[in-house]
Amino acid sequence: MWRCSTPAAAILIYPCVVVFLGVALPADYVIKTGDMIRITIFPPAIVPLLMAPATLVGTSADMTVMKMPVCLEGDELPPLLKIPMPYTSPPFVMPGMGTVSVTLLPLNKTMTTKNGKALLIKGTPFPAEFTVSAPAMQPTPAGPVPDPVAKKPGMAEFITTNATVKAG
Repeated sequence: MWRCSTPAAAILIYPCVVVFLGVALPADYVIKTGDMIRITIFPPAIVPLLMAPATLVGTSADMTVMKMPVCLEGDELPPLLKIPMPYTSPPFVMPGMGTVSVTLLPLNKTMTTKNGKALLIKGTPFPAEFTVSAPAMQPTPAGPVPDPVAKKPGMAEFITTNATVKAG
C-alpha cells in the first residue's frame, strides 16, 4: 500500500497519477478546513438541515493547505450532520427523524498516507443516504400513517476554495 514518506510528500505529488483497479485516476484538489460538503437527498424527501452546504473541519495535525488543516478520511461528515435530524416526505408531512451518511468513492480520496488515513480530494459526486429512525407521518382521519421508506438515497459533493494543491 502506498504511503507518504514525509508529511510534505502528499503535497508534492501534484502531477501524480494513482492507479486503482487498473484505471488511472488523475490528481484532484485537496479538501481542507473551511471547505464544504453539499448533501442532496432526492425528492420527495425534505431534510431542512441539508438545504445549505456544511463546513468541513480537517483533522490533519501535520499537513495544511492555505494554512488550514487538510481533511482526512473520517472528516467527510461534519459533527453538525452526525446527529439525528428532522425530515418530511410528502404526503408524510408530520416530521420524522433520521441520520445521514455518505460513501466516499476512490475518486474522493487518496491512497492511505503515512498517518494511516487517506486525504480527501474533490473528486466526483458520491452516494449519500438518509436513514429513518422515526418515520414521518401522513395525517388521515383514521390516524397517522407512517412513511414506509426507511432509506432515502441522495448524492454528496465537496466544494473547495483550494485551486492550487492537488493529490491523487
